[in-house]
Amino acid sequence: MKKLFLTVLAVVAFISCKNESKTIEESVDKEIKVVEDEITDNIKEVKQSVASLKADLKEKGFQIFDYVDEATKDTIIMQQYFIAFLKSGPVRDQNEEEANKLQEQHLAHLGKMYELGYADISGPFGDDGDIRGITIYNVPTLKMADSLANADPMVKAGRLKIEIHPWWAAKGFSLR
Repeated sequence: MKKLFLTVLAVVAFISCKNESKTIEESVDKEIKVVEDEITDNIKEVKQSVASLKADLKEKGFQIFDYVDEATKDTIIMQQYFIAFLKSGPVRDQNEEEANKLQEQHLAHLGKMYELGYADISGPFGDDGDIRGITIYNVPTLKMADSLANADPMVKAGRLKIEIHPWWAAKGFSLR
């Protein structure tokens, strides 16, 4: 009787494990399906975001093109920006007080351009050459970039002059 009881117990345990294994397998299959669905939704969202971003940029008048990165299979949107080279101007004989005041106004102008979203980055060069610094304008046209750059108090005073060039960069990439 004891052997029969142990045999029945072993069979019940075996069947329970088999059923439990089946339940775990079904549960894992469900989890995999949920993850696959989430990935599919995210891919659709990213594609929609790329399409939405492209449409938004075109609507605002920006020049763009895109390509697929072979390594990542991501769609990269290239946007035309404008780099303003701030060069030494013809009028550099301001006294120290006037030059300092112009520098304050210059920095305030660049800060305002950044806050308004017209400029993405600005900065001086580290040498004492003819090109004093750059500003990268995130605007749709050369005319707009030129107008904003020439509104700089240092440019108006003649201490700096502007040279602007169209420049392409991947949208959303940051400096490292």
